[in-house]
Amino acid sequence: MTLQTLLQSDAKLQDIGDHLDALDPVSRRGQALSLDGKSQQLLYERASEAPPLGLDFFVPAEAADDREVIHYGRNSQPAFRYFQKRWCRPTNRPQELWGYNETHVRPLIGPGYFVAHATENEGGDPRGAVVVDYFMTPKGPMPAGWPPIKPNSSGLQRFIYNNCRDYMRRTSKHVSIGIAYRLEKRVMGYFVLCREDGSESG
Repeated sequence: MTLQTLLQSDAKLQDIGDHLDALDPVSRRGQALSLDGKSQQLLYERASEAPPLGLDFFVPAEAADDREVIHYGRNSQPAFRYFQKRWCRPTNRPQELWGYNETHVRPLIGPGYFVAHATENEGGDPRGAVVVDYFMTPKGPMPAGWPPIKPNSSGLQRFIYNNCRDYMRRTSKHVSIGIAYRLEKRVMGYFVLCREDGSESG
């Protein structure tokens, strides 16, 4: 049984989450990043059953402030499908996370910095409880080794990140599924993320 076969069946989200949680970190990441756009859409729809995410899903509470936490990702776009979202919890700003997108084309398209926070609609946003907000730019020092901050309105990254927001739903303890919007229009598709596990070596 794989994540793909579970999605093609009538499996509930709880069954999908239990399956992913039982896998070793390498297998979990491999199965999550095997999902194409259609499967990502199925996972996003199934994840409507999930309890809301909190910021500590993306940067666990035990992680030190300003420590990088990597989520490996695959999107549903025709090119540049594989990427990493790298996150940190900034010191003295517990209501938000900072992060950027690492890809092999980052030197060309830019880092795509974002601020993640809880969605603000009364009762929560049905699209997801946490929003990755590219309208906002981190304001303070970044973890060592992170690229310089650039506004998303500059350079080629304005075609990728500018005026965008991603809405996130929980799938399992490490895996989340997102849907991307530009100017509140659903034009950017879906993407799946798998958070690195503390036992991983790379």
